[in-house]
Amino acid sequence: MTHSADLNLLWAKLVVEELHRLGVRHICLAPGSRSTPLTMAAAEHPTIERHTHFDERGLAFLALGLAKSSHSPVAIITTSGTAVANLYPAIVEAYQTNVPLIVLSGDRPPELIDCGANQAIVQPAIFADYARRLDLPAADLNIQPQALLAQLDHAMADLDKPLHINCMYREPLYPDGNRSDFSEYLKPIAAWHRDQLPWQQLPSQAQTALPSAEQIVEFAKGKGVIVVGTLGPEQDPQQLVALSKQLGWPLLVDAQSQLRQHPEAINHIDQLLHRPSCQALLAQADKLLWFGSRLLSKRLINLIESQPWQQLWHCLPVRRNLDPGHLRKVSFSGNINDFCALPWPQSDNADWADALVTANQQLEPIFATNEQGELTEMAAVRTLSAIANDQHNLFIGNSLPVRLYDILAKPKADAAKVFTNRGASGIDGLFATCVGVARGNDKPTLMVIGDVSALHDLNSLALARHSRQPLVLVLLNNDGGSIFNMLPVANEQLKQDYYRLGHGLNFAGAATQFELNYQRPSSQAELAEQIQQGLSQAGCSLIEVVVPPEQSAQMIVATGQQIRVLAD
Repeated sequence: MTHSADLNLLWAKLVVEELHRLGVRHICLAPGSRSTPLTMAAAEHPTIERHTHFDERGLAFLALGLAKSSHSPVAIITTSGTAVANLYPAIVEAYQTNVPLIVLSGDRPPELIDCGANQAIVQPAIFADYARRLDLPAADLNIQPQALLAQLDHAMADLDKPLHINCMYREPLYPDGNRSDFSEYLKPIAAWHRDQLPWQQLPSQAQTALPSAEQIVEFAKGKGVIVVGTLGPEQDPQQLVALSKQLGWPLLVDAQSQLRQHPEAINHIDQLLHRPSCQALLAQADKLLWFGSRLLSKRLINLIESQPWQQLWHCLPVRRNLDPGHLRKVSFSGNINDFCALPWPQSDNADWADALVTANQQLEPIFATNEQGELTEMAAVRTLSAIANDQHNLFIGNSLPVRLYDILAKPKADAAKVFTNRGASGIDGLFATCVGVARGNDKPTLMVIGDVSALHDLNSLALARHSRQPLVLVLLNNDGGSIFNMLPVANEQLKQDYYRLGHGLNFAGAATQFELNYQRPSSQAELAEQIQQGLSQAGCSLIEVVVPPEQSAQMIVATGQQIRVLAD
């Protein structure tokens, strides 16, 4: 009788090897017993890069960052029970942003489910609609190895969202060293063992839908605008600048578009919409060419949803409903470069919104004032946007940091590639995702994060501690959820007690605990110097910028008022 531990390990090795042939180059592992066959298979694989962490939630966000910056699927190995449930926030984020994460969860066999067995929960379908499913039975010699490989190939086909592979294992889990002979069992896949190809090579079902030459000639007639929402760095949206010039239409860009700091874009659109003259000008637009997905600016969202467009085209890499306004439109899918390479004519209303370019330039002196004077949150974000360049990753945290970046990031030709977690816009797992981004493309990485987000993911500083790349974490500490100061909560005490939740903490102790280089600048010059120094040396630096709780909300309101009264 074949030892079940050996058969468990054999199946796990087949799974890991086939995933590698299908593009997996990184596996993230958390400790556990029931996942032992998977752990041993990953540990023995000769080329897969392995990453470990004691906290499954942080591990999953690490995998998310790795997948985002390496542009490849990343696998996660966990044991059974709540270890799997701890992956949920990252799986939701990956689903929302089309990131291929693969969960390999060790599980109890069927006879130990729903009977009081230790660490046993119902794991199949635990992620509901947020992950594709492959539920594998306990290893069995009556199931041919080619059936196992074929199931993996089909589960991975066209994978652009999470996949949950649940792996049941019966004890014993630990081989005793006397390996069983499976040569007869493996004969049907002997050719697979000799090459490096997947068992089945399946055609892609990805569909490209682009407009015809006749359609674009007709669409180009009118006063149009181009809006660029969330696009990943790998989508290379620089071609959209040339398309904007060709059509003669303004390019309105979001914080997550990879074009927010491009000097030739309308990069302050959120703040320009404070101005009645800009609102009146844009009200003339009758065509909208919208690239990418989610938008950050509520003012820009309101413009899109309230305008009586004659035609609206929405262009995404893959077909998906990412329009909360449910507007009437024509949707296209495909590569941005292919879209821009179409024979676009110049619009018969080219340069109709040139006044918007002038107005955009008028805002720069206002935002540039943040480069002098006291160290504030706005000043910190302006400074780091000026320092980060195309040799760096720039990871922007949720809540107030990403909004500040959208408001006042400095235009520059060599801006950094931008990474965010804006699929579900949660404040959990941001440290871990940032570390994953840095590891995935091996670039120096600069991050800005809020204090509450930092508290949510403090365990992940253990990952940052081992960073091989320069990793600079700029932590904005305004003593709680300062963004809630901007909400129209009528009762100030209610806002303080149930929204802001001031904590009274600083992060010097956390830096000491996780052995990170710690700085607390008192001026903009010190902050800039510390960021530059951190980006020039291996390892992680934590820079804490401490500011008053009410300051940013007051400055944002004051800036908006200043913009409203600008002379045209």
